[in-house]
Amino acid sequence: MAAYHLGMVGLGVMGANLARNLAEHGFSVAGYARSADTRAAFDRLAAPELLRSFADIPSFVGALDRPRRILLLVPANAVDAVIASLRPHLQPGDLLVDLGNSFFRDTERRSADLEQDGLLFIGSGVSGGEKGALRGPSIMPGGQREAYQLIAPVFEAIAARVNGEPCVAYMGPRGAGHYVKMVHNGIEYGVMQLLAEAYDLLKRVAGATTEELARIFGAWNQAELNAYLVEITAAIFGRRDPDSGQPLVELILDEAEQKGTGKWTSQNALDLGVPTHTINAAVEGRLISALRGERLAAEKQLPGPTFVFSGDRAAFIEGVRGALYAGVLCSYAQGFALLRAASQEYDYALNLSEIAAIWRGGCIIRAALLEDVRAAFAAQPDLPNLLLAEPFRTAVLERQAAWRATLRTAIEAGIPVPALAASLAYFDAYRTGRLPANLTQAQRDFFGAHTYRRIDRDGVFHTEWE
Repeated sequence: MAAYHLGMVGLGVMGANLARNLAEHGFSVAGYARSADTRAAFDRLAAPELLRSFADIPSFVGALDRPRRILLLVPANAVDAVIASLRPHLQPGDLLVDLGNSFFRDTERRSADLEQDGLLFIGSGVSGGEKGALRGPSIMPGGQREAYQLIAPVFEAIAARVNGEPCVAYMGPRGAGHYVKMVHNGIEYGVMQLLAEAYDLLKRVAGATTEELARIFGAWNQAELNAYLVEITAAIFGRRDPDSGQPLVELILDEAEQKGTGKWTSQNALDLGVPTHTINAAVEGRLISALRGERLAAEKQLPGPTFVFSGDRAAFIEGVRGALYAGVLCSYAQGFALLRAASQEYDYALNLSEIAAIWRGGCIIRAALLEDVRAAFAAQPDLPNLLLAEPFRTAVLERQAAWRATLRTAIEAGIPVPALAASLAYFDAYRTGRLPANLTQAQRDFFGAHTYRRIDRDGVFHTEWE
């Protein structure tokens, strides 16, 4: 039997779907998994000349074309162990590709370590979930240029396509690919939290039923909010529990779990000094959702305001739509600002227009607005913030009144909207020429002699305040 084009470690649902995608595009795949049941399921996917599993690593590695190209689809905490098990069987020029959600600094460490043995390493973000793996994901590879050239034809064949263009591009050296995927997930956190808050407002203020919510979000998905996450939100509202007949979403426990990529985005943004208000609020929204027992107890002891909505219901719904769009734009703006800062800090040379382009299809945050994001950075690569670019600047200004009115209603009703509120705070702070940080710096100088600068003369100053 001829050698296989690619190796794959990790044959779960993601791995199996990706393998089917590869096979459909003419790439044969040798798979490795410890579980006999997993191997048997993999072998049933296609003919053995296209997909075949192996029970031991020497046989698995020996079945591959040279230079070997091995895809890793394992949890982030298992990557080091998998690399260690493969390494004795590899030769200089062989390539390992980590397709999991690894932390970008771990990817940098692994790349440097493997390079000592002449081994190539790609850390690649992949977005699109199980269906994307099968039908075409968005792929964000980073690593050595020569490593990317070995895998580029494969990725370009299996990626999602928009206007005939594959949703994959070389991101940059070392951990650039996993960094871009981390920020993708941070934006995703922000948008998901904003959608949850819009749902809460429409339900609790406007009294919208799930049937109506399905229609509202479905209609929004046909206009400026056209996006995968809006599309699936409408679909969720339309699904009923087969046993009880109730809306399924209302039967789901209100605790949102997380795997850490959103948190990594916030942590790294703090390290780089980049404000990511919306993303941070989304991470905190998940954290407080986990305190369900405390929240249920506090609900009985900490009553909120008495509120009865008496406004124009249709106008309120339209206002939520405007606030949601503005918040979503802020989430993207913060993510791209972070990518811009990281590109400089880590010498990644990220192409923001190209990143927007490959996010237009396949990935979880794909949205119609990304075409305008792509165009904005293509026209002005050093654009500091999307809020300054057309058509976004005009769009936010047109929705500003509705945004503020929506938040006033939320506050009066006692409904938490951390991401919508944080987005507006970000917008207001970014557009404010003089912030009260002068007082903060004076306080720092008062108690710690940290000095300050003045607006009327150059230099660094300290005052004996007492």
